[in-house]
Amino acid sequence: MKNWKIHIPPGVQDYLPDECYNKRKIEEKIRRIFYLNGYDEIETPIFEYFDVFTGGKSSIEQEQMYKFFEIGGRILVLRPDNTMPIARIAATKMKNASLPLRLSYISSIYRYEEMQYGKQREVAQAGMELLGVEGPEGDAEVISTAVQILLELGLKEFQIDIGQVDFFKGLIEEAGLDEEQSEEIRSLIDHKNMLGLEVLLRKFSFSSKVKEILLNLPKLYGNADMLKKARNLSLSPRCRNAIDNLEEVYGIIQDYGLGNYITFDLGMVQSLKYYTGMIFRGMTRELGYPICAGGRYDGLASDFGYDLPATGFALGIKRILMVLERQRALEKIPGIDYLVVVDQNVRSIGYSRMQALRKAGNRVEYFIPSKECQDPLAYARKKGIRRVLIVQARGTTEVVIDSLLDRVMDAKMNEGGETQ
Repeated sequence: MKNWKIHIPPGVQDYLPDECYNKRKIEEKIRRIFYLNGYDEIETPIFEYFDVFTGGKSSIEQEQMYKFFEIGGRILVLRPDNTMPIARIAATKMKNASLPLRLSYISSIYRYEEMQYGKQREVAQAGMELLGVEGPEGDAEVISTAVQILLELGLKEFQIDIGQVDFFKGLIEEAGLDEEQSEEIRSLIDHKNMLGLEVLLRKFSFSSKVKEILLNLPKLYGNADMLKKARNLSLSPRCRNAIDNLEEVYGIIQDYGLGNYITFDLGMVQSLKYYTGMIFRGMTRELGYPICAGGRYDGLASDFGYDLPATGFALGIKRILMVLERQRALEKIPGIDYLVVVDQNVRSIGYSRMQALRKAGNRVEYFIPSKECQDPLAYARKKGIRRVLIVQARGTTEVVIDSLLDRVMDAKMNEGGETQ
């Protein structure tokens, strides 16, 4: 019989010391970049009413949500998305705030996913939302901030793939398909199921030219030259406006000196329904799935009573950790600088000594004998602590642990308790 006490559910994980240390370092760097770019951090509840994530223009499949009931019968869910609660806040508690709103967060989402490599059910995220700004300037700010963060975190050889959902929607309009039909096509394209897509398209009677474009949509990938090719594929004004938008966004990013990180992918059609324009994702050669993703979601806040244009993105912190590990770029936890051994008769002096060392930025461990080890020098050698401070009534001795010999430094205390 399986002992469930020693196991954790699929899709969640424990962070051991080294990984937790690096996770916090990553979060600190991201938080600082958001702060320096004018994005104020907010925090939303870990669980909310089921209604927040359903019933509007953009909803999450209820099978993906972890649901439970409060007393009285209302359905609650663990937060499956960070953007929707922020849209709720913008439309309610911050409705009278000056626009644009620049908001950021570092928090986890909880979503039921079929278990496969790289999929998690508890997803640590960091993200930003720019609300109240239309047009390419806002999209370029979001993308350039994502690039800035990835560079600051030390990632190598990454790229940002940019798409435009209106290009796909323009083709669907031209074909005269309904929402259910377009979703079926979108899902096949998103999963790169070309055989299934070809079979499905044969069932429809719209023009062969539009069928050919839809079938070849995943191949519309590359640099800015690809956009020129795509412009001539369709006469749809919506498709052409989508290309215009991408060229404008790219022009701004080039002005920022970040154009080398950008490629275009018109076959990128995100699974979340709330995207309305530019979409993007960050990719590296170490992983076969995105490390960050986002885009424009005008209209989401209107589900909460406030018609507000918006754009933003989120990074997967666990995925960033995986990339840095594969690039051998993770840091080791700094070791303990001092082990302090204190005679019980001078605890106050020993405590003051430890606090002074900590205030100076040292990692200090107080030696407490255990069943395993009664000898502080043996303990220090085992843990790789080089300096042992022994505080006694007659003074303080500092021992430097050496691979060949323990060297005793002359650090006797004055009568007043200060080291010479």
